[in-house]
Amino acid sequence: MILTIDRLGHLGDAIAQGPEGPVYVAQALPGEVVEGEPVAGRIAAPRIITPSPDRVRAPCPHFRACGGCSLQYASDGFVEGWKADVVRSALAGQGLEAPLRPVVTSPARSRRRATLAGRRTKKGALVGFHGRASEMLTEIEQCLLLHPALMATLPLLREVTVAGASRQGELGLMVTLTTGGLDLAVTGGKPMDAALFAALAGLAEAGDLARLSWNGEPVATRRPPAQRFGAAEVVPAAGAFLQATAEGEAALLAAVTEAVGGVRSIADLFAGSGTFALPLASRAEVHAVESEVAALAALDTGWRRAGGLHKVSTEARDLFRRPLLPDELRRFGAVVIDPPRAGAEAQAAELARSAVPVIAAVSCNPVTFARDARLLLAGGYRIDWLQVVDQFRWSPHVELVARFSR
Repeated sequence: MILTIDRLGHLGDAIAQGPEGPVYVAQALPGEVVEGEPVAGRIAAPRIITPSPDRVRAPCPHFRACGGCSLQYASDGFVEGWKADVVRSALAGQGLEAPLRPVVTSPARSRRRATLAGRRTKKGALVGFHGRASEMLTEIEQCLLLHPALMATLPLLREVTVAGASRQGELGLMVTLTTGGLDLAVTGGKPMDAALFAALAGLAEAGDLARLSWNGEPVATRRPPAQRFGAAEVVPAAGAFLQATAEGEAALLAAVTEAVGGVRSIADLFAGSGTFALPLASRAEVHAVESEVAALAALDTGWRRAGGLHKVSTEARDLFRRPLLPDELRRFGAVVIDPPRAGAEAQAAELARSAVPVIAAVSCNPVTFARDARLLLAGGYRIDWLQVVDQFRWSPHVELVARFSR
């Protein structure tokens, strides 16, 4: 079957119109003519008959086998334009539009946090990433996403896998770059005993790790695995959320800071460990609301140790079940809201009823962002501008910051 690609779907698969309906085509671009036989409505390995001018040679030698980068066959300019279009399409689905600023893309080799998989083998261990929609594990020797400091840990991760993985199981190896060095949080490992503890403590020392955690429990903390948020240093819990790249975090923070302007009091909703709250505290009082008690404790400790910041108060609260109400919101000159992928429909509905002058909305899901934005606009807000941030380079993932005002 010969098909012409119409567009890319929001997950990055190309879509063509077949005789019996849409056909999804892997690793193809709009305008390309491809050949292949669909299986269950999808062509997994098409032959490209007429390539797009936006097609490039994938720069990573692992691209075909690894599931980490799905769009390396497209030019950077195409990917940026497509991600902006993903946001426009999500807005249009709710009958909305907004002025978009140029996309900010994180550079290659900038990922400071990643979760690799580790599996024992007869000869040692295999550490890498899974293939696309596959349990096949691909060993990664040259990754164009990961920070060089993370790549340097691969020999250590293999040793950890040999020491602590069962023959049938697979480890999750979350490694994070911190100011104190590398923080390794392992899940899926064998139950802890004295011999395993001693082996892991020795590996943490030999690998100069800042911290090593095993199935949620600390094994060794040799230096504080801190992150710097503005003037504060915060030590998040092992495995806690962190923006994927320092450059992406800086772009999001710059947009949020511009959006809230010179207000004196800010509510930071879904505040995490203080990514936005602590830098904003250099200019305003901040009330940080978050359901994870450990994240708030880390934020509060970081604020108290920093000195010189405006007051930062914290509140442990499930904003999905108990959103802040208009009476509670009236004392803030601006709200920052950064929910998970599910969005924040309940909180958006209460914000729409509030008198908050400015909202800086951060999102990692354009679809739920658009849904929540529709509520805000129905309540009398407008979208002043929207900044798309691509810190998951070569993937379909999209992040953004939007400024809403009354």
